[in-house]
Amino acid sequence: MTASNGTPFTTGDGRPIHAHGGGVLRVGDAYYWFGENRHDDHDGFRHISVYRSTDLGTWEFRNHVLSQSSHPELARANLERPKVIHHAATGRFVLWAHKENGRDYHEARAAVAVCDTVDGDYTWLGSFRPLGHMSRDLTTFVDDDGTGYLVSAARDNYDLHIYRLTDDYTDIAELIANPWPGGHREAPALFKRQGVYFMLTSGATGWRPNQQRYATSTSPTDGWTPMRDVGDPTAHDSQTAFVLPGPHRYLYLADRWAGAHGGLVNDSAYVWLPITFPTPDTMSLNWTDHPPL
Repeated sequence: MTASNGTPFTTGDGRPIHAHGGGVLRVGDAYYWFGENRHDDHDGFRHISVYRSTDLGTWEFRNHVLSQSSHPELARANLERPKVIHHAATGRFVLWAHKENGRDYHEARAAVAVCDTVDGDYTWLGSFRPLGHMSRDLTTFVDDDGTGYLVSAARDNYDLHIYRLTDDYTDIAELIANPWPGGHREAPALFKRQGVYFMLTSGATGWRPNQQRYATSTSPTDGWTPMRDVGDPTAHDSQTAFVLPGPHRYLYLADRWAGAHGGLVNDSAYVWLPITFPTPDTMSLNWTDHPPL
């Protein structure tokens, strides 16, 4: 099974997949891909949609897990970069996203919703600024010991905060690190390989692609290296959305934003690339038209 890079992906019945800025969660033998589904004639929030696959290549639409009608706060809003994690003790699924008011980027809030099933209708819990800090592009990560983390761009994207989540993953317990103050990074993806944590990020240049950079550590809380370049100067004309670990390969999941050329989010394409690791704490990102999945 392969992907066709730089194209809009479609479901098995030919419908466009609108899971922009999203992330993939594995549950049992299936993968669930959550992402932004904007309006077709403007970029306002319409849904967070989820798609299901057992091979990462053939997808079926499952549900709009959040929509404008889910809560009055979403009637006019933007929800970006949704990420879903599973709370093993309760069985609940917790969705985090970046929330704005639908007019501008002044709110800079994190939002939370929960559901008892991975692809059911999620219950909106609300939005807030974590410990009073701005929160824009974000991602989530659950460590081997079950500790949950939120990473979000703060201070107008000049800081990248790493927070420890509460035990139920629905709130912030503490700010544990701000490793690159003034770095002006966004689109974070946090993953772990062989005991090494990797933080992959994009520069803050709006829709325009730029040089992706990454750092590593042996702990989420400290010891992070400076950021270093990976891939070509435009990340192969893409921006990080998520890194999906797997038994055989790690996949870089990214968006090729149509907004860079005056288009709408729902016109955007996808770029999925295998990540290679020359050493335990370095990574490479090379182009291939049809990456193996």
